[in-house]
Amino acid sequence: MTVTHQVDTVVVGGGAMGSATAWQLSKRGREVVLLERFAPGHKNGASHGATRNFNVAYLDPVYQAMVAEAAILWRELEAASETELLNLVGLVNHGPGYSADSAEIMRGLGARAEMLDVVEAERRWPGIRFDTRVLFNADGGRVNADASVRALQSETQRLGGQVRHNTQVLSLTVLADDRVEVRTADETYIARQAVVTVGAWTNKLIGSVVAMPRLVVTQEQPVHFAQLDESTPWPSFNHAYDAADPRYDYWYSNIYGMLTPGEGIKAGWHGVGPVTDPDARTFTPEITQLAALQRYAREWLPGVNPDEYVDVSCTYTTTPDSDFVLDRIGPLIVGAGFSGHGFKFTPTIGRMLADLVDGTTRPDRMFAIDRTN
Repeated sequence: MTVTHQVDTVVVGGGAMGSATAWQLSKRGREVVLLERFAPGHKNGASHGATRNFNVAYLDPVYQAMVAEAAILWRELEAASETELLNLVGLVNHGPGYSADSAEIMRGLGARAEMLDVVEAERRWPGIRFDTRVLFNADGGRVNADASVRALQSETQRLGGQVRHNTQVLSLTVLADDRVEVRTADETYIARQAVVTVGAWTNKLIGSVVAMPRLVVTQEQPVHFAQLDESTPWPSFNHAYDAADPRYDYWYSNIYGMLTPGEGIKAGWHGVGPVTDPDARTFTPEITQLAALQRYAREWLPGVNPDEYVDVSCTYTTTPDSDFVLDRIGPLIVGAGFSGHGFKFTPTIGRMLADLVDGTTRPDRMFAIDRTN
């Protein structure tokens, strides 16, 4: 027998973005139910693992404002949950893909930034080889993804919200401008609005309901390389290449990385894994890309053992312009297409989606559902 519930807001998808939205709504005193398909700590989506790059080196004013707000909200969540989430070990961006005036642009947006020469950068971080000037951001670092999701959900519950795991949403039907039906195997929720934050499953759940931008789901395969000396300091890092330069002929994309305490140095290509169905993933690395990543480690990461590693699997859901989808259509609020660079913004995105639930503001046009239709 199906049980029917009348609720204010249902959030479908309990990864980082859905959990952050539920937290924000609970703080505002709204009745919210968060439905997550999988068990706590699962590795099927894009919100698991111990580290994400807290990259503050955005030259776009919208993203720079969002990451600045995120830093404040991460600290708020840390204080409320009594959990360390954000570790500002610094961020270095290097390679020919970075402009010499990046630091000046960032300072103009109110961020701290400086340019370092190769000698100084290698003195500070001997585990990385540099061959260009380095953009350094002291306010960058890494975020603990697993701990963040746990903290967001526990705070949601503490504030009165419901969090339900192992609860797959089978269908979502718009009944009116202010009413939506959300069905699971044995329950039906009639809500004033539903927030959809299901990552790689977005098209499967609402592709027939909302005309979404094209979303491409890929299986990404970073690895954790073993550290040679655990006393070596490691910042988070991004390495931007020049595709026209033959020295980079084995590169697939820019590289990102960071120390994952207890696991090694995480490094990966960005957004170039094989296209996949999230329900039919292999979770195994693409061999040629893995070999190229090992070659990268040999040439650019003298602080790791490139032959000793553990592979990791996650999904990217990427829009054509790599900007997010944060918008409302009738009673549906959609957060999707975080394109491999969304996690750092998690609490800001939760605030923005909660604002859409409240109907108070709309995000910048760059995040509109129909911007490319």
